[in-house]
Amino acid sequence: MGEAIFLSAGVPDPRRGPEFAATADTVAITAAVSALAYVALGRRRLIWGGHPAITPMILVMSEGMGVDYAEWVTLYQSEFFEDEFPEDNERFRNVVLTERLMDDRDASLQLMRERMFKENEFAAAVFIGGMGGIVAEYEMFTQLQPSAKVIPVTSTGGASLDVAAKLGKVPSDFNDQRDYVALFHEYLDISVKEERFRVPGEQPVVVEDRFWSARRP
Repeated sequence: MGEAIFLSAGVPDPRRGPEFAATADTVAITAAVSALAYVALGRRRLIWGGHPAITPMILVMSEGMGVDYAEWVTLYQSEFFEDEFPEDNERFRNVVLTERLMDDRDASLQLMRERMFKENEFAAAVFIGGMGGIVAEYEMFTQLQPSAKVIPVTSTGGASLDVAAKLGKVPSDFNDQRDYVALFHEYLDISVKEERFRVPGEQPVVVEDRFWSARRP
């Protein structure tokens, strides 16, 4: 199984999704995304459909950790939203552009998600906050990546609650544990002993060989 992690996250807009905004905790959403980046960057590849509020946050964190953002992060974006692309797209060239299907927003998004889930092998998906698009991503993800873990961080509210409801019984930690760093270390099976690597090519294939103790002379 691949080791990539799919991130599905967003801050609900009260105008477009008042039902999601009503339960969303913006502070928790930001904290959870930051924690996921802290736990995963330099250890696992992160893949998501580029979100304008989340992409800059993870870019800044990667620079602070000394890991190569363009090597560890892959963004999928539809040409339908070309006018909204951040300038960083040109700078890092780690964006996979998918075709705009006429003036059909939903069809263009569906194509982007299909490619994202078919072209990569994921170990897990993390769902944080968000609106209806997160539910759509969950449904397609579980269809195309049935062996991967699904982690809805319900303490962030929004559409993560809908994902948890579709899953049925989920660990109480997803709602009660506010130490998101500890939460992701545990449920993504990423040991605190794992070293970070500047680029994936420097990372040993065997997980145990990545541990600090294993790399000491």
